[in-house]
Amino acid sequence: MVEHEQADVVVIGSGMGGLAAARTIAQFGGRRVLVLEQHYTLGGMTHEFSRAGRFQFGTGLHYMSADAGPFLEYMTDGRVQLQPLPDDYDVLHFPGYDFAVPAGREQFRDRLAQQFPGEVGAVDNFLRTTRRAMTGLAARNVLASFPPAVRAMGFPIVQSLFPSTYRSVREQVLRSFRDPRLRAILAARWGLYGTPPATSAFGSHASVPLTFFMGGTAHPVGGPKELGRIVLESLSPYGVELRPRQRVDDIVVERGRVTGLDVSDTATGRRYHVRTGTVVSAAGVRNTYGLIGRSGDLAGLPEEPSAMMLFLGMDGSPAEFGVRGENHWFMPDLDDHEGFHRAPGEGTLYVSFASLNNPAARFHTVEALELVDPKVVDQWRGTPEEERPDSYRKLKADLTEKLIARLDRQWPGFRDRIAFAELATPLSFETFQHSVLGSFYGLSATPQRLRSARASCRTPVKGLFVAGQDAWGPGVVGALAGGLMAANTVLSPRQTGAMWRTVRGAVPARDPGTPWQGYLRVTSVEALTPNIRRIRLTPLDTGVMPFTFVAGQYLKVDVPVAVEPIERSYSICSGPGSSYVDIAVKHEPDGLGSSFLHREIRAGLALRVSGPHGEFTWAPDSGPGPLLLIGGGVGITPLMSVLTAAADAGHTGPVTLLASFRTDEEVAFGPEIEQLRERLPGLDVAIVVTGRQGRIGLETLRPYAVGAARVHLCGPAPMMQDVIGHLTALGVPRAAIHTEAFVSGRSRETRRERAHAIALAAAATGVTEYTIGLPDGSAFPCHPGQSVLDAGNTAGIDLPQSCGEGACGTCRVRVLSGAYETDTRGMFSEAELAEGWRLACQTLPTEDLTIAP
Repeated sequence: MVEHEQADVVVIGSGMGGLAAARTIAQFGGRRVLVLEQHYTLGGMTHEFSRAGRFQFGTGLHYMSADAGPFLEYMTDGRVQLQPLPDDYDVLHFPGYDFAVPAGREQFRDRLAQQFPGEVGAVDNFLRTTRRAMTGLAARNVLASFPPAVRAMGFPIVQSLFPSTYRSVREQVLRSFRDPRLRAILAARWGLYGTPPATSAFGSHASVPLTFFMGGTAHPVGGPKELGRIVLESLSPYGVELRPRQRVDDIVVERGRVTGLDVSDTATGRRYHVRTGTVVSAAGVRNTYGLIGRSGDLAGLPEEPSAMMLFLGMDGSPAEFGVRGENHWFMPDLDDHEGFHRAPGEGTLYVSFASLNNPAARFHTVEALELVDPKVVDQWRGTPEEERPDSYRKLKADLTEKLIARLDRQWPGFRDRIAFAELATPLSFETFQHSVLGSFYGLSATPQRLRSARASCRTPVKGLFVAGQDAWGPGVVGALAGGLMAANTVLSPRQTGAMWRTVRGAVPARDPGTPWQGYLRVTSVEALTPNIRRIRLTPLDTGVMPFTFVAGQYLKVDVPVAVEPIERSYSICSGPGSSYVDIAVKHEPDGLGSSFLHREIRAGLALRVSGPHGEFTWAPDSGPGPLLLIGGGVGITPLMSVLTAAADAGHTGPVTLLASFRTDEEVAFGPEIEQLRERLPGLDVAIVVTGRQGRIGLETLRPYAVGAARVHLCGPAPMMQDVIGHLTALGVPRAAIHTEAFVSGRSRETRRERAHAIALAAAATGVTEYTIGLPDGSAFPCHPGQSVLDAGNTAGIDLPQSCGEGACGTCRVRVLSGAYETDTRGMFSEAELAEGWRLACQTLPTEDLTIAP
């Protein structure tokens, strides 16, 4: 029996167009939106894959405009970070001569004028024609979103007003220039939208290489997947549901209107029907019309090219060959008349160097793309990959060799630096992109497309709309625009007005209470002791820090130890207000994160961070009275930030730093402490070397604890447990003792494993719920595997809390009865533990509990 579900709007495909439509319809229309993606990874062509355990490759996004523009700023909430390519961002190699394309329209014009002085006037006229052609394309695309009657009347008007938009690129350059070399330069780079000069519409050529990229280009920091990740995160506030591995088998149409979809979950085999009156398809026009049984409606549209892409992992940097990160285009001749119909391996070849433009890349990669006729793999089409014969593998091997030979001719010795090579063919794109015949850019960018009502966000079926590249134009940003146009047709006029005002408006400022997320660059690595390193992080653009912090807070760092990074937390040891942030990392012999940061980190690498986090803070207005700072080992790190902040603020009150280290050579921050003595007149410093003096005990603390108004304590859990006990014995109020424990992705993983084991054990005995009782006789439920804090929050119980991770110690509760598993993190003294004090965020019940907040 087929299951049935209901959704207000269903979006097919999670590429940029589908996600843009999903967000705007949910945000401005208040609709419940379901996104169905056939691939196992969401994000469309922002997807990346890894090989050989170290090389990361993009699948479709190689570079983009250096100006993210309002559309992308909106979709990423202003969080996208772009790394500019060199000013000469595209180098064109023709037989007998080269031409480097500079960033900037005036620079481009001047370079053409220098090299072709006899055609300066023609160049100026051509650039004016380019602007007109692009305007015509935009007018056509906007008009295409209107109802059929308006389109039928408006299309001829647009073509008469903007004839250059509809000419072929070849015709336009023949009209404009005498010199065949100049024609070749201005007709080149058709690979950015996929249709060769003989058949492509000049409007598309004017829009992409001659306008969109003209101001300069950039690469997403962190790679295309980082762009996809940010966009996917942006959907969360609007309740968009995302489902990967979902194949849409049919779009059900009744009496000319959409009524639902038949879907197969390819992960489980489940088949179900979704009832909906609105479907937005970002799967391409050919796929969409196939799902409604109307492929014949597209008979007048020309064929599209597919692609083969060579992915190379390198043992060294391509910079060894003089490459600085610019793209290289290799043209077989000046005319490029045959376009993608040339023999594979002999056509126009585009080569990019993503790793040189991504400061977060650890290993170097190269990608070479050639658009090809999808018929080159016809004899193997329809066969499972594992069943394809040796002839297919030979084709791939021969083409790989042919492409590598072309690269090695350009850069002698290049072949010897290749550590990994893999070729994707049209069958690869057909499988993973799920495009018809492996079409790389969707519908061909031809004049026929511009005249066709099918290349539009509207379809003949009511309630069915098209988003993505086929609704506007090629590329990630073109697909995004197509998604916005689809939303424009779905939403009401009032809702679309709000949408466009928001999209075009300034990105709202980040809430300072929300941790910043993004990349910072490592600018220095310094050994403080044999096992502690200080790492300085600065903004990518050498500007101001993108966030502010309070002394004592910490950062979460994604450490790129493997293909997937691991998250670790490190306290900030620098003072607030600087143009940088420092962290100090102790090397743990078995620690993956610390081992990488000690052995492999290098200046120049960008690390993804989140912050600031934590409530273990001190500010000049934190209260009067003596301040006692106690650190054990690397636990001194956040205390150095506190001392620096106090010195910067001109603090004159009494401050004591009591720090313990195992040996003399492990004493950290010695020079910095001496400098702080001079800046803080009230600073008293006591260093305890436990190897010869023993651990900090009651008598060590006695002279400093008396009268202490505020204590900050950070160090190993056993040390913290003992010191808390000593301080309370010496009369320091418990509320005056502030603690911090380090939290890492590993500790979270351990907690998840414990929670999973508890849930499984409960399920095996038929237990589905525990009860947590309160002193007033009330109670609230707790699912097995859920923490006391999570259960309390779900039930609306007011429990003290801050970080939710066990780092701050705020969520203190007393467990009066019942069994549980927990991690106290050294936040309590032995006496407090005996009294039942625990961290609610770390306590997982294994039976009914009674607690006292």
